[in-house]
Amino acid sequence: MNVFVISNLMFFCLFPSSLITFMFGVYFLIMDMVIFIDWEIMNLNSSMVVMTLLFDWMSLLFMSFVMLISSMVIYYSTDYMSGDKYLDRFILIVFLFVVSMMFMIISPNMISILLGWDGLGLVSYLLVIYYQNVKSYNSGMLTVMSNRVGDVSILMSIAFMLNYGSWNYIYLNDLLGITIEMNMIMLLLILASMTKSAQIPFSSWLPAAMAAPTPVSALVHSSTLVTAGVYLMIRFNFILMYTGFFKVLLLFGCLTMFMAGMVANFEYDLKKIIALSTLSQLGLMMSILSMGYWKLAFFHLLTHALFKALLFLCAGSYIHNLGDFQDIRYMGSMVKQMPFTSICFNVSSLSLCGMPFLSGFYSKDLILEVVMLSWLNLLIFLLYFISTGLTAMYSLRLIYYSMLSNYNYNKSNNFDDMNYYMNFGMFGLLLFSLLSGSLLMWIMFPYPYMICLPNMLKYITMSTVFLGSYFGYMLFNYNYLYTKFHFNLITYMMGNMWFMPYLSTTYISYYILNYGNMVVKSVDYGWSEFMGGQGMYKFFIYCTNYMQWWYDSNFKTYMLYFSLWMFMLISLYML
Repeated sequence: MNVFVISNLMFFCLFPSSLITFMFGVYFLIMDMVIFIDWEIMNLNSSMVVMTLLFDWMSLLFMSFVMLISSMVIYYSTDYMSGDKYLDRFILIVFLFVVSMMFMIISPNMISILLGWDGLGLVSYLLVIYYQNVKSYNSGMLTVMSNRVGDVSILMSIAFMLNYGSWNYIYLNDLLGITIEMNMIMLLLILASMTKSAQIPFSSWLPAAMAAPTPVSALVHSSTLVTAGVYLMIRFNFILMYTGFFKVLLLFGCLTMFMAGMVANFEYDLKKIIALSTLSQLGLMMSILSMGYWKLAFFHLLTHALFKALLFLCAGSYIHNLGDFQDIRYMGSMVKQMPFTSICFNVSSLSLCGMPFLSGFYSKDLILEVVMLSWLNLLIFLLYFISTGLTAMYSLRLIYYSMLSNYNYNKSNNFDDMNYYMNFGMFGLLLFSLLSGSLLMWIMFPYPYMICLPNMLKYITMSTVFLGSYFGYMLFNYNYLYTKFHFNLITYMMGNMWFMPYLSTTYISYYILNYGNMVVKSVDYGWSEFMGGQGMYKFFIYCTNYMQWWYDSNFKTYMLYFSLWMFMLISLYML
C-alpha cells in the first residue's frame, strides 16, 4: 500500500475520532457521568480474569488530545520521513505507540495499566533506535532500562494489591487507611511515575531519547510516554495525599523543574533544549499535583501537550531544511527563510513562557497564583519562581539564536517552508495551541478560582517571566560571562544535568562491570581454579606420572613394593 494512502487513512481515522471523543468528554464532564465496563473474559474455580475499561471526562479528554496530536504528527511525518525506505513501518509503529497510551488511559485495573505501560516502554525503544547507529542504540538502552525500574515497581504494587482483593484503583479510594501495604503500594507507584516522567534521579533518559526521529519526539514529549507517570499520579492522588508521601514527590518535582531550566541555558542542541523544557514542565506538573491540585496538573498537562508538540514540529522543520543539522549556533535569521515555521515556533515558545492569552498562560499563571496562596516553605516557593524565570530565559535564548542572530550555516544552502504535509500538521496544532487554553479553562473550571493576593504577589508571575526573558536576551547577546566561566566546575556540572547521565551510565556499568571482571579473574579464573577442579586435576596427574616414573625406572623396586603389599594382605587375612 502507498505510504501517502496509509498516512491519510491514519489521519482521517484519528482526527474525527479525537473530535468525537472530545465532545463526549465535555458531555461527561457537564453531566458528571462515568461509564465503567467490567468484562469477564474467563472464570476458573472462582478465579476471574476480568477486562475493565473506565470512561470518564478525564480519560476521554486525554484520549482526544492524544489522537489529535498523533494525527497531526503522522500527517507531518509523510514529508519529514519521505526519504525513509520503510516509512509505512514507521507509521505503524507510531500508531502502536498511540494505541498503548490509550490502553493505559482507559484502564482502571493495574494489570491492564501494566500492559499499556510496558507497551509504551517497548515501542519507545523501537522508535529511539530507529536510526540504527551506536548513539541510538546507547540512548535506546538507557531509555528502556530506566523505564524497566518503573515496570518492576508496577509489578510489585500488583503483588501488594492482592491484600485488598482487587487491582482496581477506584476501589482503593474507599479503603483508605494507613497500613504497611498501602504505604508500600504508594511508594512503588511514586517510583514508577518518577521513572516514566523522568524525575530526579531518573532524568538522564529524556534528553537521550532525542536520538529518535523528530515526529516521535513530538509525540513522546507532548502527550504519550512522559505524561504516563503524571497521569498515574493524578489517578492515585487521593491515596498520595492520604499516605503523606506527597512531600517527597513535591521536593523531587521542584528540583527537577529547577535543574532542567538551569541545564537548558547551557545546551546548544535544539532538540535537547526542547526536551529539557519538557522535563521542567513535568516537574511543574508533579509538584502541583503533590500539593493536592490534581485538576490543575491535568489542565496544564493538556495545554502543554499542544504547544510542546507544535514546538517539536517547528524544530523538526528547521532540522529537515538545514540537512539534519541541529546546533542552534549555526541557525540565525530563520524568520527570513521560513516565516510560517518561525511564526509557529514563536507562538509555541511564548506559550511555554506563559505569555498572556496563549494556552500556556491559562494553566501556568493559575498554578503559580495557587502556589502563592498555599502554605509553602521558602525553598519550594523560590524553586517555583526561579524555574519560571529560567523557562523564559532559555526560550528567549532559543529565539535569539534562531531568529535574531546572523545566519552561520552554509551560505549556498537554499531552503523554504513550502512542504504541504509539514505545514498542515503545524497549522492544525497552531490553531489548537491558541484556542485550547481558554476553551479548557471554561470547560474544566466553570466557576473561576477566587485568588485574592496583594499587588506585589499578583504581579510577581508576569515580572518573573519578563525578567527571565530580559536576562536570557542580554546574557547570550553579550555572552562575556558565559565565555569567561566556560570551564568552571559549576558551569560543567550545570551543562551535564548535575552529572546524572554519568550516574545512569558510567557509574552503573563501568564500575560494576569492572568489579565483576576482577572477581571473575581472581575467583573464577584464579583461586577457584587453582584450589578447585583444575588444581586437583593437575595434582592427581602429577602423582600418577610420578608413580609411573617410579615403577618404570627400576624393576626391583616394583617387585619390592609388590612383595610388601602381598605380605600386608596375608597378615591382615591371618588376623
